[in-house]
Amino acid sequence: MSELDGFMPFDFDVGVASASITPNGITFNRSVATKLNYPENVVLLINANTKQIAIKVCKPDSPKAATFYKPKVEDEAARSVRWNNRDLLNNLSEMMGWDLKQMSHRVEGRLLPQENAMLFDLNKATDMK
Repeated sequence: MSELDGFMPFDFDVGVASASITPNGITFNRSVATKLNYPENVVLLINANTKQIAIKVCKPDSPKAATFYKPKVEDEAARSVRWNNRDLLNNLSEMMGWDLKQMSHRVEGRLLPQENAMLFDLNKATDMK
């Protein structure tokens, strides 16, 4: 028995999961895809009362499933995921009272491993200059 039993190595390459909301779309950084194990499909959940969004891994035939991570043959490294959906941006802007043409926002995500989801509290978003 070693005093290091139960310890796991920390992966410095993963980083903090975050989403950026700009006039051009919402971008989930590489860490989001990595921490969710590169899901091909997710469902986007919005809680307007708490001003939070979540992405939950799902099967392609799940109701409201959206394409998320698309692996590229020539580049095996995980990349960010961008959704350029104007309706989504309008809904988030209205919910938060944001003018995305004036200021973009970044919010850190919190992994919910038992839910296979990532939660983003938009109340904690920071302005991006």
